[in-house]
Amino acid sequence: MEQGTFTDRVYQIVARIPCGRVATYGQIAFFIGAPRSARQVGNALSHTPSFLSLPCHRVVNRLGRTAPGWPEQRRLLESEGVPFRENGTVDLARSLWRPGE
Repeated sequence: MEQGTFTDRVYQIVARIPCGRVATYGQIAFFIGAPRSARQVGNALSHTPSFLSLPCHRVVNRLGRTAPGWPEQRRLLESEGVPFRENGTVDLARSLWRPGE
């Protein structure tokens, strides 16, 4: 498990998500050893200081939905080649980040 505060650990994982891939809030919570904390992951990311330049746009919910009220997220993901399904969700089968692959 990563070291530091909950928020620090979230940021450490998000920084590792590669271009063209996405992770879910729950996946990040699992990676930091807090598997029931997906909402807290989302809260931490919503307060990320811009100077950190983290790829927060690469985090979606478990169904592949982007963050409400952030239309730029889809544009950013599409610019990295992340595929979307007809229903507007990220195609997780094709773009979910699996560390170690």
